[in-house]
Order: sequence, then C-alpha cells, then structure tokens
Amino acid sequence: MKTILITGGTGFVGSNLAEELLRRGYAVRILRRETSDLRAIAGMPVEHRIGDVRDLESLKRAMDGCDTVFHTAALVTFERSKAALQWEINVHGTRNVVDACLAANVERLVHTSSIAALGHPPDGELATEETPFNWNQTWGYKYSKHKAEDEILAGVARGLHAVIVNPSVIIGERDIHFHGGDILRRVLKKQVPFYINGGMNVVYVGDVVRGHIAAAECGRVGERYILGGENLTHKEIFTRTALTLGVRPPLAALPIPLLRFAASVIERGSKLVGIEPMITREMIAGAGRKNWYSSAKAQRELGYTVTPFDEALRRTYAWYTKSGLLPSSSRR
Repeated sequence: MKTILITGGTGFVGSNLAEELLRRGYAVRILRRETSDLRAIAGMPVEHRIGDVRDLESLKRAMDGCDTVFHTAALVTFERSKAALQWEINVHGTRNVVDACLAANVERLVHTSSIAALGHPPDGELATEETPFNWNQTWGYKYSKHKAEDEILAGVARGLHAVIVNPSVIIGERDIHFHGGDILRRVLKKQVPFYINGGMNVVYVGDVVRGHIAAAECGRVGERYILGGENLTHKEIFTRTALTLGVRPPLAALPIPLLRFAASVIERGSKLVGIEPMITREMIAGAGRKNWYSSAKAQRELGYTVTPFDEALRRTYAWYTKSGLLPSSSRR
C-alpha cells in the first residue's frame, strides 16, 4: 500500500481507519460528499475528494493514482421508507466502486460488509463465513449488504483483487451518529429497563480497523473474514454496560411477542408523524436468537485479535465524554 482511498472516510469505520493509516505513515485520500459531516476526521491531514459512490466518474477521479481502496461507505438504516436509497448506495454504489477499481487497475480493494450479510445459524451454534444468507426478506439493510457482496464477487470474477470483511456490532471512538454507541446512550439515559433473551456479537472499532489493514496486506482474494468481538447475551451486554456507566442495570427480560408488537406500533406511528422510529421490525428480526459469530478464520489468516468487551466499553465511553456527546454518569 502506498496511496489509499477510503470511501465513506468521514464515517465511523472510515474515520478510524484513516487515523490508523496516517499513524502508520500512509498517504490517505477520502471520498466524501460536499455536505459530509467532518467532525469524525477533524484535524486529520487527509486529502479530500468530493464525490459520491453513486457517481461512477467521481469515483474514477478519486482513485486516480491510488493502489489500495477501502470501501466503507454504506447507508445504515432500518427504515423501510429509505430502502430504495439504501439499495442505490449499498448495492449500485458498490457496483460502481468495483467498476472504478477495475478501470484504475487498483491493486487491492477491501470491502466493508457486515455480519448482516451472513445468515443466522441454528441457535447455540456460531455463524462462520460459510453460513448462507437465510433471513426471510428481500429488502432492507441485511439484504442490501448481502447483495453488495455479490457485486464484489462479480468483480473478482473479472480480475479484481478484492477481499471482504464482515464486522459485527461495532462500538468505539468517532461513532458520532451512535450506531453501536446507541447501546451506551440508551443505558445511560435509562431507556433500557428490560433486556431481551438471545444475544449478539460486539466488537471494538480498533480491532475492526486492524482487521481491515491485515485484509489489505494478506487477505485471500475473494474471501470473507468475520471481524467480531465477544459473543454475549443481551442481558450480559446491558448489565455490563450499566456497571461501566454507573447506572442501574435492566430488571428483567421483555417477552419477544410484546417487543415485536411494540416495534410494529412504533414504526407505523413514526411514519405518520414523520420521525425516525426508535425500533423497527427489521432491527429486531433476530430478536430472541443468539446471533453469535466465529472470528477464527480472521484470527488464523490475518492475525486478528479481540479487545475484551469491558475494555472496549471504557474506551468508547471515555471518548464520548471527552467529546461532549455523552455526560459523565453519577455513580450510585
């Protein structure tokens, strides 16, 4: 790697990736929109190129002279009303990235996918890179990330040297839009009086960034690598988060049928008043399941390592309080 382009360079993963690449001495260029929020990359000496993954020509101009591309740009939303825009960005945008990389003779593309692009295993088992997509839907975030991977693999068939990485639920610094960080925000605001059965995999953004770079350096072309953290029950996640923040942990489990009913009501009500819903039916599609994943392949082939969940929580909360995005909790 010499000169690097990051699509989505002002986002959560992209900004942390830019910081680490700069620290390692690389020349970093980002593709961003004219209206992009620049808070996550404030003060970083990156080269800015204005464009959009939906604009093939802007991608080609941005890749001029680059040997490595990290494609982190995506629309993360679970609102049905934004499904068409999400498809345009996540799927058609990825197709444009592939075409631009081939036109520019880019040496390596690392595509930021998601565990959402993988299927769910039988309860009690760990999903791997080979777990087929089996979510019952043909729209939404999961499906868009799954189909974006098809665009990458089609590019590989055309000679593109591309690698796919699949992070789990990410927490860490620079999550200014509270994606994974919403766990901390809701617990701190005491908006999680109950937990649901099942569980998920949570990973620290620093691990995800190092996994991206390792994938660029030694990942096998056309392969997926799950970049996960600890597999935890929802009760463990919210209880340990509450202890870290010094607030009361959730009291009891919320029945899944009640959660699904609430999500349906909230989604419809939010649409009527024109606000973003707190929860949606897609967001809780895996509710009650232990959506757990294995990072063994990345550990074996990329030298991937995992930061303990409690340490990731502390680092995330320290950044949020230092940045003024969350208040310090009053310990009780």
